[in-house]
Amino acid sequence: MYAWYSWLVFVHLLGVFGFLMSHGVATFVTFRVRAEKDVTALRALLALSGRSGIAMNISLLVLLAGGISAAIVADISSGWPIAALVVLIVVSGLMSAFPGRQLRKIRTAAGITRRIKVTGEVNPVALAASQATFNPWVSVVTGSVGLAIILWLMVLKPF
Repeated sequence: MYAWYSWLVFVHLLGVFGFLMSHGVATFVTFRVRAEKDVTALRALLALSGRSGIAMNISLLVLLAGGISAAIVADISSGWPIAALVVLIVVSGLMSAFPGRQLRKIRTAAGITRRIKVTGEVNPVALAASQATFNPWVSVVTGSVGLAIILWLMVLKPF
């Protein structure tokens, strides 16, 4: 059991590493998007952010598979793994609902589709309005607090 558990925790941590790395790309982009005036550069940043989402989702699946499997193999019956999963789901929902929705508006105004392709014309008025109202700190604070809570649960195992 111990050998499996160690490997599953290793897989979980690889997923966490990839998840955080891809979030680093997205975070950098969120801080540049608001101020970027060159449409070509803005489109490149938005495309980079969209593509990092692919790595983010794959890493999320890896970290979930490793973490849930490790909890099952170790027969962890305490509540902290479930609490960590709930925190992850809540933070993901908040990130999708607020910063995610704002970035989708900016992508649409810049003429970028869901498939990260430039297909439309730029709507300068909508683009300027979406950039002006976008606040990258919402995602940074939400994600950081969520990560801190999950780390607290995993390291200190309070219940």
